[in-house]
Amino acid sequence: MKHFLKIAIGSFLILFSLIARSQNAELPKEERLEWFKDAKFGVFIHWGIYSVNGIDESWSFFNKYIPYSDYMKQLDGFTAKKYDPEYWAELIKESGAKYTVITTKHHDGVALWNSKYGNLNTVKKAKAKKDLLTPFVNAARKENLKVGLYYSLLDWSYPDYPNFLRDQKRYTEDPKRWEKFTKYNFGQIEELTEYNPDLYWFDGDWEQSAEKWKAKEIRQLLLDKTPTTIINSRLQGYGDYATPEQGVPVAKPENKYWELCLTMNNSWGYQPNDKQYKSVNQLIRVLVDCISMGGNLLLDIGPKPDGTIPQEQIDILKGIGKWTNKHKEAIYGTRAGIPHGHFNGYTALSKDKNILYLYVDNKPNGPLLIKGLKNKINRIWVVGNGTKLSHNVVGKQYWSSVPGLLYIDLPEHVQDENVTVIAVLLDGEVDLYREEGQKIESN
Repeated sequence: MKHFLKIAIGSFLILFSLIARSQNAELPKEERLEWFKDAKFGVFIHWGIYSVNGIDESWSFFNKYIPYSDYMKQLDGFTAKKYDPEYWAELIKESGAKYTVITTKHHDGVALWNSKYGNLNTVKKAKAKKDLLTPFVNAARKENLKVGLYYSLLDWSYPDYPNFLRDQKRYTEDPKRWEKFTKYNFGQIEELTEYNPDLYWFDGDWEQSAEKWKAKEIRQLLLDKTPTTIINSRLQGYGDYATPEQGVPVAKPENKYWELCLTMNNSWGYQPNDKQYKSVNQLIRVLVDCISMGGNLLLDIGPKPDGTIPQEQIDILKGIGKWTNKHKEAIYGTRAGIPHGHFNGYTALSKDKNILYLYVDNKPNGPLLIKGLKNKINRIWVVGNGTKLSHNVVGKQYWSSVPGLLYIDLPEHVQDENVTVIAVLLDGEVDLYREEGQKIESN
């Protein structure tokens, strides 16, 4: 009996150990980022006290464009009196975005939720006197949007953070003060884990090393709380995906998971004097550029201090929404297209690589051309209206393995006012000729 009991206890301990180990094991990256790779389009939200004067968020005082005290006076004008998080979420959904990321705290240290760490937040210090984060997270989830939380690792307002202004530090080396800041930082991050976000969007990591930030411990904290969450690259090497900013990549990024974060005009936060808005057409073309390279577009809006969204930004989101709704089959769940040179434009592939999507962002002077396509064509149609298109192959020689030139007729009356999308159904997984060509040796 004792021997049996020992065996039973030993087996239980082994099983418990295996369960504990499996619980601590990180979910595979591919599993956690599957939704992100399918999403293609998200909306970034930069909202904070900087919208009151319409100035650069945090950088205004850091670069000494205005005194820190004047920057903080904006707390008195940040009312959020017309804030409608349900409308925000509905508008983002209408745009065709599948996820949204909101600035919970920028480098200025002003938090949008009622943090018990420090008192610099919209409940205790701003005119708004309320938690602005929780209502939006709830509204976004009602619209089935994935929720991302932006958080600045650095905090230029916190008295125990070493950096303050570009040419002024609070201290250089003081382990006790740094430890105090670290506890504060981890405290706020732990509060954000209660939202169980789908995505963490860190910023400001350039000022300290991974070791000082305790980046490894931060990652562990986040994944222990929400094993399915994903983390952007700005965590000193402990993130999951790349985040190029403003400039559209010319070459496909090496990281197969990436998003371009981009402003609608030239400003992240609300700046009424910045009227340099990109057109709906330009932004749709940026979106398909990202899609063709297997990435996402995270497009920014900057609400006003009262919580309303500028009309220009509403119009842009609605305009993009009309296009994404029409072409959703060629957006969500697609993968990077074929290499440049095969088609004079952007392309994407379905997940099974049996459908080749062509994005036509101009008025073609004659038929569209695809080179080096070995597959036979089952069907070609215009995405969004289903119009079947005719095609023919020119120049295929019986003695050569080089494919002929595939021409596709695209009548003007089926072309989209922004970007026309053509679907080419292949007889199997896309197969391309990538060699230098052949010469005749026998006839």
